[in-house]
Amino acid sequence: MISLRLYALVVCAGGLAFGGYALLRRKPKTAEELERERRMWLSTVGRITDGTVIDVQELSDQGQHDATMLIYQYDVAGVSYEASQDVTYLRQWINLHSCRLGLPTSVKYDSRNPGNSMVISEGWIGLRQ
Repeated sequence: MISLRLYALVVCAGGLAFGGYALLRRKPKTAEELERERRMWLSTVGRITDGTVIDVQELSDQGQHDATMLIYQYDVAGVSYEASQDVTYLRQWINLHSCRLGLPTSVKYDSRNPGNSMVISEGWIGLRQ
C-alpha cells in the first residue's frame, strides 16, 4: 500500500516537472529574430571595407511574402565576395530607388568569416548617396 502511494507521488511529481518545463521553456526564435541578432552582432564587432552595390531585386514567393534583396560586392584580403542582404524590413532607413548599379558602399563583415556581411542595419548604414 505504501509503495502504491509512492508510485503515485512519483508520477504526479514527474507530471508537474514536465508541465513546468513545457510552460517555461524558451520558444524557438524566428528567422527574422535570428537575422536581427546577426545584424546587431555585426554592427558592433564587424570590420568595415569598401564595396559596390550591384543590384536591387524584388522577389515574390507565390504572393505571400515579397522580399527586397540588396546585392553587393566587396573584397577582403584579395578575395572578392558577392553577397545579398534582405532589406525588406529596413526600407524605412534607405531609399531603394537611389540604389543603382555601381553605388559605392561600406560593408561590415565578420573578420573570422568574411562571407558573413551586411550593408545596412537598424543602427548603421553603409550606403553612400
